[in-house]
Amino acid sequence: MQNNPTVIEKSAGGIVYKRVASSISWLIVKHKGALHWGFPKGHIGDKNSNEAIEEAAIREVQEEGGITAKIVHADSVQTSYFFRRGQTLHKKTVDYFLMEYISGDTKNHDHEVSAAKFLDEETLLETLTFDTDRKAFKKLKNFLPVSSIQNQIL
Repeated sequence: MQNNPTVIEKSAGGIVYKRVASSISWLIVKHKGALHWGFPKGHIGDKNSNEAIEEAAIREVQEEGGITAKIVHADSVQTSYFFRRGQTLHKKTVDYFLMEYISGDTKNHDHEVSAAKFLDEETLLETLTFDTDRKAFKKLKNFLPVSSIQNQIL
């Protein structure tokens, strides 16, 4: 039996919120290949080898979510997990940043996702496929700007 090496992958993405009237909704995408619901994310440096992690996160949100967003909390939340593709084991680490929606339409997502949409928090937590994403969401949600929280209460 051949011992295949583990491939290490480093990605960045965004947990994006959008103010809608007096409530907040959250961006979620359905990845086409794996058919799971999660947050937009992707490899750092796949377009530019000198890409900063924050740039990659913003780019991936734009590509997979079809929207433009800005980072509103400088510190990311990191998740790690393993998966297999064929005979190869992959260890993926993702840095998620809390982001605020600026503009765009989720219909403009790229070919890597089959759907992108904004959901309320309860529906989001029910729809996310993986607990690692739920945990990252709950951590980053604590850093919502005060103005967003006040608007949701009013």
